[in-house]
Amino acid sequence: MPTSPLVTLHLWRVPLRHVPAALARVATDRAALATTDGLAFARLLGTGDGATFDVRDADVRTWALLAVWRDPPALAAFERCSPVARGWARLAQERFRADLAVLASRGSWGGHDPFRVPSQAGQAHHGASRARRFWAAVPPVATELAGARGLCLRLGIGEAPVGVQGTFSVWASTAALTDFAYHAPAHRDAVRRTHAEGWYAEELFARFALLQTTGTVWGSDPVAGR
Repeated sequence: MPTSPLVTLHLWRVPLRHVPAALARVATDRAALATTDGLAFARLLGTGDGATFDVRDADVRTWALLAVWRDPPALAAFERCSPVARGWARLAQERFRADLAVLASRGSWGGHDPFRVPSQAGQAHHGASRARRFWAAVPPVATELAGARGLCLRLGIGEAPVGVQGTFSVWASTAALTDFAYHAPAHRDAVRRTHAEGWYAEELFARFALLQTTGTVWGSDPVAGR
């Protein structure tokens, strides 16, 4: 029986004076991650508030790593010894990590499903010819999400300022997530149009169980006690 991989979301919040160094790390750390023992998948990501999915959302002080690990010792070795982890630790004034277990995943990212098993994360690569309709639909959904009952954390994530973006969200319960997914009018309409109009050239939707969190970002653990 297949076991769920260990997935981590790392957030580093840097002071303004370290933003240029953070940008440089995003460009240079990919090679080091590719040779990290026990790391099955990794993406260094920019973040934002997810309100418009364009450059206006960008939070240049908060950077993310989404990673899939072979086992907990591989993660521990990364935190202890990796030049990537140490480099970001030197830059950051705050560090936060969420440990996740995959519950379900469908779709692909870069041509394959990194989670490999049949909280919530969605990523999409938008077809350029349909981008205007997609972006027009984002603000109503973002407004619904911001006010959704049971939402603990919403984070826009992306590999590029436009075109390849997603949302990572943490919910107080499965019921709260389900209520938003199936009953929020703007969200339901966006899901319908996604398939009817072919908004995405590639998409991935994954659900996770939140195992634990460590550290802080924006002054606190955003999901503690939720």
